[in-house]
Amino acid sequence: MTPRDASDDSRWSDLDRPPLSATALRRALVREGSLWSDLEVVQRTGSTNSDLVARAEAGTAAEGAVLVAEEQTAARGRLDRQWTAPPRSGLFFSVLLRPTDVPVARWGWLPLLTGVAVATGLSRAAGVDTALKWPNDLLVTVGGEERKAGGILAERAGDGGVVVGVGINVTLKATELPVPQAGSLALAGAVSTDRDPLLRGVLRALEDWYGRWREAGGDPAACGLQETYAAGCATLGRTVRAELPGDRSLVGEAVAVDGDGRLVLATKDGVQEPVGAGDIIHLRPA
Repeated sequence: MTPRDASDDSRWSDLDRPPLSATALRRALVREGSLWSDLEVVQRTGSTNSDLVARAEAGTAAEGAVLVAEEQTAARGRLDRQWTAPPRSGLFFSVLLRPTDVPVARWGWLPLLTGVAVATGLSRAAGVDTALKWPNDLLVTVGGEERKAGGILAERAGDGGVVVGVGINVTLKATELPVPQAGSLALAGAVSTDRDPLLRGVLRALEDWYGRWREAGGDPAACGLQETYAAGCATLGRTVRAELPGDRSLVGEAVAVDGDGRLVLATKDGVQEPVGAGDIIHLRPA
């Protein structure tokens, strides 16, 4: 019998958090006719998004490449916020998409599309109700309160590519949460926290929605994406404050997500204003 080295033992140091099986994931996902062309699992990296963007720009990654990390040391969310989590406590991965047959003006739907796919996949595989906070947060309910359990970050990669990164807290305990407002699938009562089927479920849902969206030329209404996103969006119908570029803020009721993926706010002045970028804060009822 070949002895295992110390690094092998360290990978199994937390038996509640076994490592992902790259071989099993590739067997299930990387096949002829599939979107997914390659899948790699690394033990540790700074950011899967940064790594995959670099590969795409160097021409060493094809569409459908998936990069998964058991631990990220420099993960980033929107607005350059840091994302931290213990090793093997979640799903941290990025995918490379090249929707060159879709007008660039519609690429802004990719983070929202990914959110729908993540929510769909986790609902099926984890048995936990999730909701989407515009534009890129995954919410779960813990103790009757909405908590952020995941986030999505899309970045351009060269002329025709987009790298979409996803981070999902799976088994984080209350004592491990980076901030009190965070949550995890385990804390939300998930029936399964086995990361292999969770990742397979999310990637299959993403392949399905991405295919529908591309077949419709990126039209979110024609492929059902706009309606599905609105149905699962916890921001709609709420009073919110949008922190906008240029130190400007706007308060209003979130009434719609328009055809460009923007959040439409109805202000007290009777004006409907679309918000395409900014930080959205759900306000409690007065």
